[in-house]
Amino acid sequence: MKSFSIFFILPFVVQAVVIALDEWVFHVKRGLPRWERIGHPIDTASLLICFGFLLLVPFSGSALKWYGALAVLSCLLVTKDEWVHKEVCPASEQWLHALLFLNHPIVLTTAGLIWWRMGDLNAPAWLISFVPPIEWAHTLLWGQVAAITLFLCYQIIYWNFLWKPKNVSP
Repeated sequence: MKSFSIFFILPFVVQAVVIALDEWVFHVKRGLPRWERIGHPIDTASLLICFGFLLLVPFSGSALKWYGALAVLSCLLVTKDEWVHKEVCPASEQWLHALLFLNHPIVLTTAGLIWWRMGDLNAPAWLISFVPPIEWAHTLLWGQVAAITLFLCYQIIYWNFLWKPKNVSP
């Protein structure tokens, strides 16, 4: 049972570590032009909307379709800046972005599976065997919402009100 718990926590841990590296190794070093100071909080908000949906909307077949649409939209949205990132980011930062892009749908799928398993007493056998009943799943989802909300506030406040640009390319 513990291996399942680790399996389901791992995507969230990977996301937190890679975002922290991207933010505090690369963003702070190079600074963020205006389009990133606006775009990055939009990306974070799209993830927050997905997790908020899982916590506020009871699981159902139609809710699953809505969540799927939100998740796909979030996955597409986070890639929006890569056309310009190639001009301002070193290859190592772009590689971290690639890791985030690979992990983003895994995080959303994992959260969706947890939500489905928690909310559907008649879940299919494959889901029941694949996603064990995780007593702390609701807390995990709320913890993600709290962490994402704090990061969103940091992104907005620090980069748009506290940070003073030096020589940042547009």
